Amino acid sequence: MAPLFFSPFQGLLALFLLEMGLVTASQLGTLRRYGLFLLGFGVLAPVVAALCGLTLAWLLGLSLGGAVVLATLAASASYIAVPAAMRISLPEANPALSLAASLGVTFPFNVVVGIPLYHWLTRHAYAIFGGG
Repeated sequence: MAPLFFSPFQGLLALFLLEMGLVTASQLGTLRRYGLFLLGFGVLAPVVAALCGLTLAWLLGLSLGGAVVLATLAASASYIAVPAAMRISLPEANPALSLAASLGVTFPFNVVVGIPLYHWLTRHAYAIFGGG
């Protein structure tokens, strides 16, 4: 199974990521124009989505760990699938903006600040409202 599925997938994924990077690099002027908005949206939208995920986790009665995972998943953009889907569904949209927001802002934010923030929020929310 591995030679049929895993090896070709890695090569195709590398080509896909390279193409996404080339598209983003070709639109650097647009990124400069919308940079502040992309930065704000790329940081605030995941926090709002994480709060929605945390609320849903609490309503479902998930454990603290389950709630942190659901909040993190809700806060995470689909870094590969969504840009491709956006290019197909909205061909007139600038793909560099969605790629820059998801890969350049939201992903690093979630890894460095977001996950510890979502854990902290979940711990305090569960301590105040009960749960877990």
